[in-house]
Amino acid sequence: MAIAAASMSNNNNSNNNNTNKDDDDDHHEQDMVMPGFRFHPTEEELVEFYLRRKVEGKRFNVELITFLDLYRYDPWELPALAAIGEKEWFFYVPRDRKYRNGDRPNRVTTSGYWKATGADRMIRSESSRSIGLKKTLVFYSGKAPKGIRTSWIMNEYRLPQHETERYQKAEISLCRVYKRAGVEDHPSLPRSLPTRASSSSSSRSFTPSNKYPQGGSSTFSNGEVPNFRNSVS
Repeated sequence: MAIAAASMSNNNNSNNNNTNKDDDDDHHEQDMVMPGFRFHPTEEELVEFYLRRKVEGKRFNVELITFLDLYRYDPWELPALAAIGEKEWFFYVPRDRKYRNGDRPNRVTTSGYWKATGADRMIRSESSRSIGLKKTLVFYSGKAPKGIRTSWIMNEYRLPQHETERYQKAEISLCRVYKRAGVEDHPSLPRSLPTRASSSSSSRSFTPSNKYPQGGSSTFSNGEVPNFRNSVS
């Protein structure tokens, strides 16, 4: 009888371990981006859903946008550091001030600098409500003011200043980086983009401090991730 009881106990423990393993596998699979989907958010979705939720400190069940001190890297290094993307890459970026008491952010990288072009553009919802601002920047290799213009473009999205102050959070922007088609860069610049695998050993990872809201596992209020477009052929 004692032997039979011990055998039953071992079987139960084995079943529990298998169940826990299956639960862990299911949880891991739920956090994976499904094959065949592409991330193509509208500007309203970027600002109103992704950026606003990040500033508010809310969590995501799938992390599609990497939190990165983007200006520590040259633009051709960024694709390998993004969570998703083929021709455009998205990042949450802490706003680093060039001057301690000034409003000008520091946009200098190792090999060049990002330069703003034109005035900021207002982002509006479908109801014409003002929800954020968009700044377009171009990357120049070399030192200002004699840098060489490249094909790398960045759209920087941010919430209106009064909303950032209302949340009493550190200022965060959401940046979309891409290469302008049909523009040839200077021969001295890298022609090919690094892959995620090749960059894993040499990437300079950025760990945000506690003052920045973090992502994690949770459930969206509507159960869906906006801006997934199914492009399975």
